Amino acid sequence: MIYIGIAIWSRAGSTKEFYVAGGGVSPLANGMATAADWMSAASFISMAGIISFGGYDGSVYLMGWTGGYVLLALLLAPYLRKFGKFTVPDFIGDRYYSKTARVVAVLCALLVSFTYVAGQMRGVGLVFSRFLEVDINTGVIIGMAIVLFYAVLGGMKGITYTQVAQYCVLIFAFMVPAIFISIQMTGHVVPQIGMGGTLDDGSGTYLLDKLNGLSEELGFAQYTDGSKSTIDVFMITLALMVGTAGLPHVIVRFFTVKRVKDARKSAGIALLLIAILYTTAPAVAVFARTNMITTVSNQPYEEMPEWFTKWETTGLIAFDDKNGDGKVQYTAFAKAENEHPANELTVDRDIMVLANPEIANLPAWVIALVAAGGLAAALSTAAGLLLVISSSVSHDLIKKTFKPNISDKQELWIARGAATVAVVIAGYFGIDPPGFVAAVVALAFGLAAASFFPAIVLGIFYKKMNKEGAIAGMIVGISLMLFYMLKFKFGIFDGGKVAVAGLQKDWWFGISPEGFGSIAMLVNFVVAITVNRFTPVPPEEVQAIVENIRIPSGAGEATPH
Repeated sequence: MIYIGIAIWSRAGSTKEFYVAGGGVSPLANGMATAADWMSAASFISMAGIISFGGYDGSVYLMGWTGGYVLLALLLAPYLRKFGKFTVPDFIGDRYYSKTARVVAVLCALLVSFTYVAGQMRGVGLVFSRFLEVDINTGVIIGMAIVLFYAVLGGMKGITYTQVAQYCVLIFAFMVPAIFISIQMTGHVVPQIGMGGTLDDGSGTYLLDKLNGLSEELGFAQYTDGSKSTIDVFMITLALMVGTAGLPHVIVRFFTVKRVKDARKSAGIALLLIAILYTTAPAVAVFARTNMITTVSNQPYEEMPEWFTKWETTGLIAFDDKNGDGKVQYTAFAKAENEHPANELTVDRDIMVLANPEIANLPAWVIALVAAGGLAAALSTAAGLLLVISSSVSHDLIKKTFKPNISDKQELWIARGAATVAVVIAGYFGIDPPGFVAAVVALAFGLAAASFFPAIVLGIFYKKMNKEGAIAGMIVGISLMLFYMLKFKFGIFDGGKVAVAGLQKDWWFGISPEGFGSIAMLVNFVVAITVNRFTPVPPEEVQAIVENIRIPSGAGEATPH
């Protein structure tokens, strides 16, 4: 009700308010809104779930997403703000003086945004399915209706102030149970210290040592050891970092403030606000994993706590009694043998954060708070992405390419229509997702890295970069990433074989689809610079614009005339 109320109070009356909230948002409000926009369902719901199941391997998401934000704030945001365009395709269309470049950028923005928003709708569905006790598809449809209402009505102006409220809700919702459980398990108020501390049971055992022991007993790898190769860890981290710097829905946030100085300020504020959640996520993962194993493993099914049976109704946790002994066997051993029964428990890793307070027997209001936080995280990012989709269609395709004479009012109606269609498509992906939330989101980062990052960086820092090079680089980069994704994630070119454990040896250079964005990005750079060498240099006025956006205001001319 609060989010919808804010959307009605601050609804957009012009295209400038719809696209960039009128350009008058304060750095603090913009920092909070950026943090909420940035911390999606993947950060709130799925990241701790991945670390919970993957242990050390899950840290790539932490490093890549946090490092990427630093890269964006320092390297790109202020320059893009000075260029003064509403959208990334707008920047690419004007910087590369070409309608073709603009159309290619719009197609890339739509691909990235739809891949990303599918993960968010899945997150919204997860929350609603558990707390209204409906199946996940119904949950997605309810979420679609809410997002549609306030994104279409409020535009960026409505979304900005809604996201300020959502940041407050999601950070409170993430930290309260983390602090509760940290005190419960280790006696430490700060979850980050609790994660590295000893258990509060007088045994003197370190929490992580206990979790390593439990994991080994059940046949899993040690929690603090990684199974991924160093090259794959490096490439996934790099793809997530440079993908961040090319994400259209985060970049557009820097256009909502008045001055370049405010863009830098709000980037710093957002980074501090993001760090609160990101440094707490590994602790939440460790608490949840330890509690789940001790509560569920090798316990009689009849004695399972209430949270287990409630999550079973959503289909996101399932027990299959293979040996008929009535006990829940949770193990990594695959074959049924006398001493090692096969695994009988299937847990959707996306439920770990939402189920965590229930597993730890926290009060009901804390459980409800976490649901509100998960919802806030998914809704805020979904709304930001829908805005990118609608502005790419209405502003970049219709207004700037095919029908330049349409009025402000007509453009606003087209933007709202595009957002409506986008919600329906996103809802379909949420109902029929290509993987768990964070994996889908990681692929969106790979697509952004492969397409936008080189075009933006070369556009800002290399004034002789021309349209032919940029267009060729973007097309080759995103095509290569799409091919690799479809081949190894969906098995489209392999007769339906998807790259599960046994097929990972086929990965090129041992790099997973989540990390391949780094290779596609390097190919984009090479193609762009090579084509640039054999084609005409950009016009003088374009080079002058690039020269100008790199000069700090008040510093005078960069070069003497």
